[in-house]
Amino acid sequence: MARPEVLEDIREAEVAAEEIVADADAEADDIIAEARERAADIREEAEAEAASLKQERLAEAEEEIEAECEDILAEGEAERERLREEAEENRQQVVEFVVERFSEAVDAQT
Repeated sequence: MARPEVLEDIREAEVAAEEIVADADAEADDIIAEARERAADIREEAEAEAASLKQERLAEAEEEIEAECEDILAEGEAERERLREEAEENRQQVVEFVVERFSEAVDAQT
């Protein structure tokens, strides 16, 4: 093989190598761009799911709080009714006591 032919083969090999490197760089850039897009999609989905879970948990907490408030109000209502009944019972006793004392006072004057 003549020297010019060897040089031409080397030059062609260099050109081919440069093309291979350029193609590999382009493919790497495409892979990186695709990976970034997938990562952005995954991040978006995760954020949407997190927001959804947050809303669900918030709704559950609100329901629990509302149920607890209703329980507290029901207990308060029951306690109020018990105290009202107790006061009514005491009022009857007080009226009877006052009538008895009044009767004793009237009887004592006669």
